[in-house]
Amino acid sequence: MCRIHGYFNTTASLAEVRDVAGRQRHGGPDATGLVRASGWGLGSNRLAIIDQDGGAQPYDLDGRITAVFNGEIYNHDELRRDLQGRGYRFPDRCDGSIIPALYDTYGEEFVDLLDGMYAIALVDRRDVPTLLLVTDHAGMKPLYHRQDPATGALHFASEIPALLGFRGAGTGLWEPGLDAYLASKTPFGERTMFDGIRVLPPAATLRCALGGRPVMVRRPPRPAPPYDDPQRAPDQIRQALHTEVGRLLVADVPVAVITSGGLDSSLVTALAAEHRWVHSFTIAYRGTWPFDERHYARLVARHAGTVHHEVELDPARIPDLLDDVIRHLGQPNADPITVSTYALFAAVHDTGFKAALTGDAADEGFGGYGRMRAALDDAAAGIDWRPGYVDALAVAPPHLRHALYTDEYRRYVRDIPPIPTEALGRLSDGDGTVLQRIVDFEFGHRLPAYHLRRVDHLSMASSVEVRLPFCQPSVVALARALPDPLRISAGRVKRALHAAAVGLLPAEVLDRPKQPFTLPITAMLAPGTPLWTYARDVLDPVRLHLGGQLDPRAVADLFARQAANPDDTTALTLWALMTYEVWRDRFHGATRPLDLAVPA
Repeated sequence: MCRIHGYFNTTASLAEVRDVAGRQRHGGPDATGLVRASGWGLGSNRLAIIDQDGGAQPYDLDGRITAVFNGEIYNHDELRRDLQGRGYRFPDRCDGSIIPALYDTYGEEFVDLLDGMYAIALVDRRDVPTLLLVTDHAGMKPLYHRQDPATGALHFASEIPALLGFRGAGTGLWEPGLDAYLASKTPFGERTMFDGIRVLPPAATLRCALGGRPVMVRRPPRPAPPYDDPQRAPDQIRQALHTEVGRLLVADVPVAVITSGGLDSSLVTALAAEHRWVHSFTIAYRGTWPFDERHYARLVARHAGTVHHEVELDPARIPDLLDDVIRHLGQPNADPITVSTYALFAAVHDTGFKAALTGDAADEGFGGYGRMRAALDDAAAGIDWRPGYVDALAVAPPHLRHALYTDEYRRYVRDIPPIPTEALGRLSDGDGTVLQRIVDFEFGHRLPAYHLRRVDHLSMASSVEVRLPFCQPSVVALARALPDPLRISAGRVKRALHAAAVGLLPAEVLDRPKQPFTLPITAMLAPGTPLWTYARDVLDPVRLHLGGQLDPRAVADLFARQAANPDDTTALTLWALMTYEVWRDRFHGATRPLDLAVPA
């Protein structure tokens, strides 16, 4: 696991590249590497997980192929044996060292052989130097890039703040971004909150020859064969998860598990404990708050026989942590769980762990969200399900968020779709049933943008690698192939996954209602609390007036409503606006006026 960065079709000084590397060293504190040549350079920061004494990056094959790599390749031993049989030799058993030889053998199709999570930058030096940037099938390892349209200069990095270290990478705010952020809690697709900075989507290959322009292609998803016997689906899911959890526990460093007390992470914890003695971690909040899950996490840990660690976060620390969270994310994410995630992985690192398994990405494939169930209910009743489903993705529905804007900003975003048109088109008119289209949308757009980048950045902020059993291709294929009734039926979600967990988890955990693993923000954002005071300071009317996007009177009304009659939508809206303003202040200067001329 590492952080990578580089440039192509341009030059960069040694000091500049070292600054970029230093900005993401937290994600790779064990070693640094760099190669520079005419018109290009590749660099890395290494977090040593496999073969801690090897793994020197950049990886090189006879001066012909050079690569840097962020992630883990779980089938590297199998691939290395095949390559050794073809005559290649390797200096170590690090998973990434096989990449140049694999590319030399299979060309750009080498990526189809990789089982793992990865972002790869590779330069083929055999003729005209050609850059490849490659991401994994799910988008587990982000890669941000910017191309100068005038010069063709291309810069890339694993994190936005590192990318901003390159001269000319730009820090301009994407002005429609506030509306996009409030509509989906973070920008979807290739967009970021920075004008000109993009993120490679999942299963993408970007190719650029020196002196040319980049071309990106998307690799098609692996086919999901139908079940021979749908009634055996829970058994197949359980077996696949057992196998993948066992494979993901393999490392040359200690590996922990994250246990929230919900179905997904509890199942991963129970399966991990079948393979070995493990340490489990959960987070709770000092004091008495709604939705405290520590009781359920304790039950799971006791049932599985783990060494259990409870991380208790003092809510008074949240304002101090938020700036660090936003600095590592590089752009706002409206879920208050960001602060919990950051604090949790800091504790995992401080306890001596460099890797951890989580239960993220189960809901997307196995049908775990209430908005999915509501969409099916609407469709069955002959009601257009799409508006309600899209509104459920948002911080607040359109009429509420538009009421927060100044007249100028409201006019500015009026004709700009906050969610990419292509994504909504596939959601509305794609192949398959309503639920199948929703699953495809959740996997392809919401999961990488909203969940996976957050998990990656906030774990690697503390030099911890997160491994995701529910993102493994074998598990994803089983999830995608599920008949709709085995996802959601009779008002219940995740039917097949629930059945797969029977016998592995305590009944009290297995049968509990689903709840979000997040901060109880509605209760915490109350007059007199440190968070309330902080939010009032950040959302100061003078600041908002100078910013030109938010109407100070409308935001003041939000505070009044939250004080008089707290509710989840109002609390989340205040949290999201506060997060946005902290991000804007850090990266752009909160009082810089925007150019809100309506686009032609």
